[in-house]
Amino acid sequence: MAAAATKDAQWDFSCDFEVDFGSEENASIIYAALAVDKEVKQLHPFISALIVLQPDKVRRLMSVSEGKLSVHFEAVEARFLRASFSAFVDVLTLATKTIEEFGEVLAL
Repeated sequence: MAAAATKDAQWDFSCDFEVDFGSEENASIIYAALAVDKEVKQLHPFISALIVLQPDKVRRLMSVSEGKLSVHFEAVEARFLRASFSAFVDVLTLATKTIEEFGEVLAL
């Protein structure tokens, strides 16, 4: 029955955002830090990953191009989108601050 629910799910809520890290190296470091979740299905290493958090409720697609990390979220309910996006931004902020503190390449 869960498979049927997933198949019938309406992905009515979505959010896209992009962060320019100024270099492909920094964007790839952030991508790698965020893609370590064991629920990750990598489509192509360091280029894109489909991260399945609750596959029947929310999903996230990430990619790196020209020094930018692009992220697309889709969810069946606004509350799942908000929770997933909020948690992701918290981890993104931590990873970015780590590079700012210890990395030499990042110049924002």
